[in-house]
Parts: sequence; structure tokens; C-alpha cells
Amino acid sequence: MGNGLARLLKKDQSGGNGSRSKRGSNSRSQRKMAAEEELLHRQALAMAIQQHHYSQRFEGSLSRRIDGSMSRRIGSTSSRRRDLPESMANGKVPIFLENLETKKFVLVHGEGFGAWCWYKTMSLLEEAGLHPIALDLTGSGIDQTDTNSIATLADYSKPLIDYLQSLPEDEKVILVGHSCGGASISYALECYPKKISKAVFVTATMVQDGQRPFDVFSEELASADVFLQESQFLMYGNGRDKPPTGLMFDKQQIKGLYFNQSPSKDIALAAVSMRPIPLAPIMEKLSLTTENYGSVRRFFIQTLDDHMLSPDIQEKLVRENSPHGVFKIKGSDHCPFFSKPQSLNKILLDIAQIQ
Repeated sequence: MGNGLARLLKKDQSGGNGSRSKRGSNSRSQRKMAAEEELLHRQALAMAIQQHHYSQRFEGSLSRRIDGSMSRRIGSTSSRRRDLPESMANGKVPIFLENLETKKFVLVHGEGFGAWCWYKTMSLLEEAGLHPIALDLTGSGIDQTDTNSIATLADYSKPLIDYLQSLPEDEKVILVGHSCGGASISYALECYPKKISKAVFVTATMVQDGQRPFDVFSEELASADVFLQESQFLMYGNGRDKPPTGLMFDKQQIKGLYFNQSPSKDIALAAVSMRPIPLAPIMEKLSLTTENYGSVRRFFIQTLDDHMLSPDIQEKLVRENSPHGVFKIKGSDHCPFFSKPQSLNKILLDIAQIQ
């Protein structure tokens, strides 16, 4: 969301692309482009499915399998604010597995995404010898729940809470949340702080007690009431006479907001995989306490070419929430797992080794 969405909201959407009046020779070109795009979509989806099947082989040793999850591995050090160009992440990173409090990372996707979006991160982390798990939140990825039926943040975050609840008492994980997934990991911190070693907010909504995830964007988008009255992206799953239930951007808007630096194959994967965004979880106020949420170390990863959550808003989140460490990725859009996967991996390895 952020300033990119604000600009979209201020524009008068005409609903057309200006090409309908042109047929003839243009139609042949359009059919060719559509065919090429469809091929890209199929290739990207096949890649995601292959990655999902491959990852399932590493779940055999788990006593309880969480539907929609994918496994792999990870590790590395640093809590000070720094810039990490992609070139710094090339090559081998020394990993000291015996010094890690936990080898397990739980990757939580943002709004509209699913476990599929972490496929690069999971491969890189696993190569380091650690154990990443990617979960589909309710109504996301391959979870078939109707987005319009998700009424609370607890409903939306249930797969994550179920997973944490299933962990042995002496086992901890590192939580990683992207975008509005920051609300889900904040909720998890409040519910199970003793099972979480660290929490990593990847250009994510980091809120205070009594705040809504939506409040992060309020300066750009005005009040929630105005947004709910005027936004053209709202969905009304229960009828137009009832409150809106979700958000859905079209393909071009998604590309401009989320993927301004991402490879075309990953954009194609997202185009066939993203789901509508449930509205209730981002409009719900969180209850966060110092004893639970505040007892876990939190880290924030900033993306400096982000059109969805602007660098200014990210800086504001850091100032207001005082995380234990802040990292920056140059040249990354809102989705560093696509646009700068090596840099993101280097930071996650660093955080894993912080004592």
C-alpha cells in the first residue's frame, strides 16, 4: 500500500486500456502477446509446483505436517543498520550451525501471496543447512478457504498459530513476516513468545498495541472510513449492502506496486498465484503486551525501491517501534524474495547468528 497505492486511489480509473477501438493488425499482435504471456504463466506455475513437490520430501521427519507448508534449511550475524548491495551476498557465507539457538525459520507471506513466494529463499536457506518452513495463511496459496469468509486476524493466522502450538515446548523458531504478514507474526508473538527466538519484519507492518495494520498506511490513504467509502479495489463478498470483505488489484496495478524490480518470470508466477486480500485482518486492532510481544527481539528489513510501502513509511515504522536491528536492501522492490533474493538471504543468515 503506502504512497504507490495512494497515487492509484487518487486517479480516475477508466477501466479500459485504450486499445479496444483498434482492431485489424493490432488484434494479431495482441493475440501473440497474450499467447507469450500465457506460456510464461504456465512455466512459472510449473516451476512453483515443482518447488513445492521437491520441498515436501524434507517434511517426512516431522511428527505433524501442516497443510500448505513447504520445508527447507538456513543460518549467519549483525544487528546494526547497514546497506547490503547484491554484490556483497555473492559467494559463500560462513555458517556456524553449532552456535545457533534454532535452525528453523517460519516464513509468513504478505497479503495476496502464499507459501509459493518464498521458493528462492527456501532454497538458499536450506543450502546453508537450516530448516525453513513456508505456510499458507487461511485463504491464501493452496488453502481453499473463501477470502470473503475471513472475519478476524485470528482466522487468517490460524495455520501459523496451529503450527506454533504443535511445536515441542523446548523448540524455538525464527519468524519472518512479509508486508501485512507482519500483523500475523505480531499476533503470534503475543500468543507464543516462548516459542519464538526472533521475529523478522520484511518491509512489513510493525504495529503498536491498539493499532491496526491499516494504520501504517493512514497518512498516505487518509482515514479508514474514507478508504472504505471511496476505494475502487474493494470486494463485497456478502453483497453491496454489507461491509466490504476484501481487496483485489488488477495485474498492472500489482506489477507497479509490488514488482517494479522483480524478474518477469516471478511476476508471471505471481499473476497466476495471487489471491484476493481479506480486509478484516488489516482493519483489526492488535492487543500487544510488553510481557509477550515485547519480550522477543524484532528486526526490520527495509527495501529502498519499494512502491508499496514507501521508504519514508518504513523509516517511520523503525522510529516508532525501535526494533533490535535494522537492515537495508538497495534496489529492492516490495518483494526482495524475488528482486534481491541473495541480499535477503544474507541478512536472514546474519540474523540467525545474532546471540
